[in-house]
Amino acid sequence: MEQGRQRVRVVVTGMGAVSPLGNDVESSWRSAVEGQSGVGPVTRFDAAGYETRIAAEVKDFNADLYVPPKEQRRMDRFIHYAIAVCKQAAEQANLQVTPENSDHIGVLIGSGIGGIETLTDAVLTIRDKGPNKISPFVIPMMLTDLAAGQVSIQMKLKGPNYAVVSACSSSANAIGEAAEIIRRGQAKAMFAGGSEATVCPVGLATFGAMRALSTRNDEPQRASRPFDKLRDGFVLAEGAAALFLEELEFARARGASILAEVVGYGSTADAHHVTAPPEGGEGAARAMKMALKDADLRPEDIDYLNAHGTSTPLNEKYETMAIKAAFGDAAYSLPISSTKSMTGHMLGAAGAMEAIFCIQAINEGIIPPTVNQEAPDPDCDLDYVPNKARRADVRRAMSNSMGFGGHNAVLILARFED
Repeated sequence: MEQGRQRVRVVVTGMGAVSPLGNDVESSWRSAVEGQSGVGPVTRFDAAGYETRIAAEVKDFNADLYVPPKEQRRMDRFIHYAIAVCKQAAEQANLQVTPENSDHIGVLIGSGIGGIETLTDAVLTIRDKGPNKISPFVIPMMLTDLAAGQVSIQMKLKGPNYAVVSACSSSANAIGEAAEIIRRGQAKAMFAGGSEATVCPVGLATFGAMRALSTRNDEPQRASRPFDKLRDGFVLAEGAAALFLEELEFARARGASILAEVVGYGSTADAHHVTAPPEGGEGAARAMKMALKDADLRPEDIDYLNAHGTSTPLNEKYETMAIKAAFGDAAYSLPISSTKSMTGHMLGAAGAMEAIFCIQAINEGIIPPTVNQEAPDPDCDLDYVPNKARRADVRRAMSNSMGFGGHNAVLILARFED
């Protein structure tokens, strides 16, 4: 961030991830750099009768590492994932929660859908066994805010605590809003991110009914292909990701290692259509410009852009146009990639996962690729880092997130400099 802006600086000191590529940040990042796909046939249930029979599932996750078994049974999977990533972030940040600091640490965990698996099971229980057989834990298992609520209970965090719900922009908005909470002095530190567990019969069927999903069932690892001419829909994914954000002076007083700084945030609405972006991606372009202005940066100051890049016909066309509108001539020299080509679409957790990939790119000097780039699309004519990771000096990275309802959220992460 340019000198001269007098505001509280917000830094990242911890990260956590549970994704289709791995159950922590390091394994998820390594898989992304290597261009590995987390997509495969659905294994959580029998999807034989579904038009789409593939998804990007979380694999070999052990909730016992994070939540006592008795308490696990009173939580939906999306809550298990949220607790896991926040505890991972706390460990990396070397955070010790004490009675002296707990009032100053909060939690914002977004989710697009919340406990859909729990709700589905409850409806089936009523149908098959009657209303008297419903568990009293259904409501606290399914409510979207209970990811943040359970994190605060499990970790004894008494600062601001709520859910951000803006569909696939949820976790990006959570990070941006958490940074603003710190800047206005309502917390010294915040866990911020998102969690989703939608690979279940209702999740797959409903997104399939919208014709939003790829039907490339015979080639699951090639199904998510953002910016490719042959893209036919996104791949449903699940998982969680979180950042631990701190006021700079709070982090320094703890002796924390700083991973990156949150320098820019933009949030807008398309006010256009429930699922389709407007012609030219006008709303997304405004969000990118807003984030640049918030960070006091010019378009040419951004070294990498992690695109929303869902692998749907309309998104990539209009996101490309939006990038051109926001960046001007600088768009043509800007490395852009969509890591959804490997993770699939983690919905409300996607923005936080992609923010982590941006921070890793800054710290390791590697831009992850957009895999499955095979057929050039004349509507998508920028540099999408096709198929292979690229070495680069990444000082500042932008991450785009867009959600049903016309939500746009843009984050800018930067290398920390005193």
